[in-house]
Amino acid sequence: MIRFIAFFSCFLGLAWEASANPEALYAEHCAACHGADRLGGTGPALIPETLKRMRGPKLSEVITNGRVITQMPAFSEVLKAEEIAALAAFVKVPLKEIPDWGAEQITESLERNADYSPASEPVFEADPLNLFLVVETGDHHVSVLDGDRFDVMDRFATPFAVHGGPKFTPEGRFVFIMSRDGWVQKYDLWSLTEVGRIRAGLNSRNIAISKDGKHLAVANYLPRSLTILSTADLSVERVFDVRAKDGTLSRVSAVYQAPQRDSFILALKDAPEIWEIATDPGADPVFEGYVHSHEKGMVEALPSSEGLFALRRIETGEPIDDFFFTPDYRHLIGAARDGARGVVVNLNVGREIAELPLPGLPHLGSGISWFSGGRRVMATPHLKEARLSVIDTDSWQLVKTLETLGPGFFLRSHENTDFVWADVFFGPNRDAMHVIDKESLEIVKTLRPVPDATVAHVEFDRNGRHALVSVWEQEGAVIVYDAKTLKEVKRLPMRKPSGKYNVWNKITFSDGTSH
Repeated sequence: MIRFIAFFSCFLGLAWEASANPEALYAEHCAACHGADRLGGTGPALIPETLKRMRGPKLSEVITNGRVITQMPAFSEVLKAEEIAALAAFVKVPLKEIPDWGAEQITESLERNADYSPASEPVFEADPLNLFLVVETGDHHVSVLDGDRFDVMDRFATPFAVHGGPKFTPEGRFVFIMSRDGWVQKYDLWSLTEVGRIRAGLNSRNIAISKDGKHLAVANYLPRSLTILSTADLSVERVFDVRAKDGTLSRVSAVYQAPQRDSFILALKDAPEIWEIATDPGADPVFEGYVHSHEKGMVEALPSSEGLFALRRIETGEPIDDFFFTPDYRHLIGAARDGARGVVVNLNVGREIAELPLPGLPHLGSGISWFSGGRRVMATPHLKEARLSVIDTDSWQLVKTLETLGPGFFLRSHENTDFVWADVFFGPNRDAMHVIDKESLEIVKTLRPVPDATVAHVEFDRNGRHALVSVWEQEGAVIVYDAKTLKEVKRLPMRKPSGKYNVWNKITFSDGTSH
């Protein structure tokens, strides 16, 4: 009887698949926009690596009803319910093969804006170093905001699903924006015009720009690589296959700029290593060789390359990611896989030096630091616990655990303000924004700008006089507060605004802004 049921279930499954052939349906209805290989076209890539990270309605609902303010049409009158279900299941299946996406394919994807004409000076009268870029995820646009008058100066389309913070060249003129699908867009803030774009990966995590502004690193999940582009013309300078010392291919969780070190720092997802890549042509010839040996408890030199893009490996006890850096970039704190600890790595000596009790999955990438009581502290929210952890970065001791109204996602501050702002992104109190005194480390006020709406991600203007808060809803807004009185100054309607990035704060590595 059991065998009959199993056979009958299998027969029904085959019959269902035959009646709703997902590959044929995809080729007919989806390939024109999303690519025959599911790797994207005018629409995003439809692969698990991209889809599973996107918040929003279920796939079947998107196929049925389309997506407002996008080119995604509704198929409710074109496809049957079982055909929609088959398509939704099909695009969640991993690709049979990871296609080649090296220097040749990346170069071929380059698109230049034929209408772009560089300006010799800004085409506007606003302070070019006090501009904000506001990422509007609701319809995949970015708004350029005057940080003095809080007027929108331009609004331009981005690649699908921007992820990670935009990165500015050191003088603040050009900005680079990356999407989940690996597209990197270059935009000229003086001309208020896109320069061009290139696809540096198939599924990407974030970008970082070198200290001199000449090189842009793109961290990829698919393929397992790090792409380095020239910021001048978006040409490919180097593609690293990210392979650990034992030969294991690894995804790159994130790449960071370490300005004092003149290097990029990579978090490897699938290997117990941290990579440092030199962005200084005069890098020491033993740069690649310093690798911590747990067996010997020492740093040993290995054969190396010299100069620009020389590689250094730092071995760790286990894979760690989601890095926070001290302002001097001497130390990083990474989150351990068990979600209960932070691991402190001294980058100078290339080894772990401390372990921190950080339960509840700390979100170290949003950690910030400031001076409190005459000492440098850092703080991190927790994604699974209603608390903030405050840590002394000299002794690596836990200073305080601050209870909040729910798990949070972002912390922000500024050297010219007395407060730290912390959202409560997850849970029933997602409409709350805590304001915390830097000295007392106590919550002094909880703002609720829009009842029952998610509020998140604070960013300050260059002087720290105003704090901008996102109302993270489809019909959302950016709310401008006086950073001293905590009174609302202005409210700008936006389409699900997420991050806001001030040019000055980013290029100067302002205290209170994650880097």
